[in-house]
Amino acid sequence: MTNTSPAISLMPLYKQVREQLTARLIDGSWQPGDVIPSEIQIAQELGVSQGTVRKALDEMVRDNILRRKQGRGTFVASSDDAEFVFQFFLLQPDDGERVLPTSETFSVKREKANAATAKLLDVARGTDTIRIERSRSLNDRAVISETVILLRELFDDFPTVANVPNNLYNLYAKRWGIRIGRTDEKLKAVPACNVDAERLGCDHGMPLLQIERVACDLSGRPVELRLSRCLTDAFHYSAS
Repeated sequence: MTNTSPAISLMPLYKQVREQLTARLIDGSWQPGDVIPSEIQIAQELGVSQGTVRKALDEMVRDNILRRKQGRGTFVASSDDAEFVFQFFLLQPDDGERVLPTSETFSVKREKANAATAKLLDVARGTDTIRIERSRSLNDRAVISETVILLRELFDDFPTVANVPNNLYNLYAKRWGIRIGRTDEKLKAVPACNVDAERLGCDHGMPLLQIERVACDLSGRPVELRLSRCLTDAFHYSAS
């Protein structure tokens, strides 16, 4: 296999193939919506078996980085695709029907990272960040009170409140070329604070499901911290 670094030589071969293919997404050789070469072509280029390439591609498809379309080939996933959004939005009504959320943004401001934020984003305390406060609704009901924190050095010209779109990951990709590759989440129950109660129309102290998410780009670098505090009286978190 060509261009294999000694640093990854102990990795399974299909993982090495995945890293090389991911590099093509990072450097822009493959753009969202592009059809990628066939398994045979990639195998010949990298000097590995077709089965090894298929295993790497299967994993990238499972992670929603790539998409297979019957009879058309394998494509680079687009961040404005509904399936891409549902990969990261896992709250849904109890009736089981998935619904895309809408959002209302209340504020966009700059602040210094506190110790907890700095640790999660792997930066120094006091690093410049951008803090977005918003709510998200399902079926016209506000069900999520959300705080999003970004590294200012990556998103310095972030839009004003009136211009913040619902799909932030699509904004990151289109405006700054930053594509989210994976997220790490922690779930816990928290009481609704006054701000949450006002946004969600619930009682102060009502139990909410908090989703603490650190989103990483394709290289594995943390770029976003998101705290989503969710009503669960008629909604649930589905990891399936």
